[in-house]
Parts: sequence; structure tokens; C-alpha cells
Amino acid sequence: MSAAKIKKGDKIVVLAGKDKGRTGAVLQVMPKDDKVLVEGINVHAKHRKPDQANPQGGIERKPAPLHISNVAVAGADGKPTRVRFEERDGKKVRVAVKSGEVL
Repeated sequence: MSAAKIKKGDKIVVLAGKDKGRTGAVLQVMPKDDKVLVEGINVHAKHRKPDQANPQGGIERKPAPLHISNVAVAGADGKPTRVRFEERDGKKVRVAVKSGEVL
């Protein structure tokens, strides 16, 4: 799957896994690994020992990457849609397949 169809800042819908059906904004795209990092989705906890930077220590919660095949761009209605590329006004743009709107 091409990572260029999903970009940083896109609203996405999770298609599979424990967070199926949830939506969030893309924080980072990792095209080499075919993974995306989504705000508030697939959150994992890491137990940290106290150190100089964080003298309190504790549990750090942060999102873990999802495979790009398990997410889809959310259309205007919030439902998943596929993305196609079209040329409009001499520019290559991403277009939602269901609604035809430019992303």
C-alpha cells in the first residue's frame, strides 16, 4: 500500500484491531515500515524508573504505530473512504472516492 495516500494531519478511521472504529489524527507516517502513528489510538504504557530527567518516574502512555493497511482516511461523514489521485487545475490532488471531495 502506498504511504502517500495517507499524510500527516489526516483524519483516519481504524479498520482492524482493538481500536476498530475509532478515529484520530495522524501524527507521523513511516513509509519505509508501512506504519502510521495516530493520536490517542493504540496507546501503550511504558513503566519508567526515576532518572535525572524524570525524578518522579511512573507510567508513560504513548501511541504505538499501526500498520497502514489497518487505517483508512475518514470522509466528511466520518466513514472510511479510499483515496485516488486526480489532476485538477493542473495540480495533482488527493480525492475521496466516496464523496469526490478534495482532501
